[in-house]
Amino acid sequence: MTRREILAAGTVFAGLAAGFGSLFGGGQAQGKEGKFPLSLPDEEWKKRLTPEQYAVLRQEGTERPFTSPLNHNKEAGLYTCAGCDHPVYSSATKFDSGTGWPSFWEAVAGGVGTSSDYKLLYPRTEVHCANCGGHLGHVFDDGPKPTGMRHCINGVALSFKAGPAAS
Repeated sequence: MTRREILAAGTVFAGLAAGFGSLFGGGQAQGKEGKFPLSLPDEEWKKRLTPEQYAVLRQEGTERPFTSPLNHNKEAGLYTCAGCDHPVYSSATKFDSGTGWPSFWEAVAGGVGTSSDYKLLYPRTEVHCANCGGHLGHVFDDGPKPTGMRHCINGVALSFKAGPAAS
């Protein structure tokens, strides 16, 4: 199997898994409220976010691959959580993983937290905003040097602010 076939199969599998996971709820809005510096009632998150942002950030959904304009963004700047504007990634660590989602080899210091995710029946490392707990994506150990990590992040969970890239 070629790398392209593996990525294509993984994309299909991720889409199916996201749909499967949404059938059984889960949802960050219920499970992580009050555990982060910024904690808002679910009704307030629904007012603040678009339906797509709410589905990803608060219900741990996954956007369709190759749909985010941020996937191909090459400008210098800072990526922030779309829910609370907390800095999470720098353009200096962004790379093209070919997976269909914005990818980074490292987060901004203090920007994200991680937890175990078993929605696909095997453990994955979920990435969330350290400030509001919003679900951003997942981390995998198949990224480039220097860290070898791939933070695979939903573009809808991010906002971008052009300017000098933070390190």
